[in-house]
Amino acid sequence: MSQFHGSDGVVKISANVVAEVKGFTVNETAETFQTNGPTMNTPAPATTHMAGPTSWDATLDCYWDDTDTNGQEALTIGASVTLHLLPEGTTTGDEDLYGTAIVTDIGIPVSFDGVVERSIQLKGSGALTHGAAA
Repeated sequence: MSQFHGSDGVVKISANVVAEVKGFTVNETAETFQTNGPTMNTPAPATTHMAGPTSWDATLDCYWDDTDTNGQEALTIGASVTLHLLPEGTTTGDEDLYGTAIVTDIGIPVSFDGVVERSIQLKGSGALTHGAAA
């Protein structure tokens, strides 16, 4: 089984690397629909389901960098971007999870005894593609 170190991960907006990323999470989900159920005078059977529409979202956790004009600063509320999440790095053939995403939430936690950070949440618009870094 292959294992990878998180420090190899990279996030890109189109071809631009997002600076100061501490980590990211990507979630894929599928809705399901129940295809059977109890009816009058019929005992409740075990339920069966079929797959429905899929969706995905991502969260980026960064150290705040307001000089990263093509990365963090391009991620404004409502912006539609081409997001690339590369958990292994950018070597040719490494996993590249990518798709169009809309920025839905930005948080900037600030404390007197810590580094200013930025948390960015994105919602996929269309399918998340599992490809390879070029």
